[in-house]
Amino acid sequence: MSKYQKSAEVISGLSAEQFRVTQENGTERPGTGEWLNNTSLGIYVDIVSGEPLFASSAKYESGCGWPSFTKPIEAVNVNEITDTSHGMSRTEVRSAYGDSHLGHVFTDGPKDKGGLRYCINSASLRFVAKNDMSSQGYEAYIDQIEEIL
Repeated sequence: MSKYQKSAEVISGLSAEQFRVTQENGTERPGTGEWLNNTSLGIYVDIVSGEPLFASSAKYESGCGWPSFTKPIEAVNVNEITDTSHGMSRTEVRSAYGDSHLGHVFTDGPKDKGGLRYCINSASLRFVAKNDMSSQGYEAYIDQIEEIL
C-alpha cells in the first residue's frame, strides 16, 4: 500500500476551487493559478494525496496560461486517460493515488525535452520548496532539483 492516499479529511479541507478542479474535473481560468509564475526550486505534489508529481527543473513557460512541465517526476504517479469531453479528444492527466484531475498533456512541448507539455492546474498542486523537501519526506527527489543559472 502506498503512503500517498486520498482521504475524506483532506478532501473536506480543500478550497472550493481546489475541490472543483481535482474532484469535479474542473479547469481554473488561464493566467490565474497560484503556481503559474513560480520560479522557486522544489517539487509540486498532488494537493489531495501528497504524491510527488513534477519538479521545478521540468517547469517552463509555455504561454498557455497554466503551469507547464516537460515530464513527471515518476511516470507511475501520473495516469494518462483519453478525454473526449467538450467535443475534442485530449489526454487527461490524473494523479495515480489521489485520483485528482490535474490537467492535460499535449505533444507541443519543447522538442529537445521530449516534446510533451503537461498543462497543469495550480489548484491541483501544492509546492514544496527544496529547503523543505527533507522535513516533509521528499528527500528522495532532491537530486531532481537543479539550480537554474
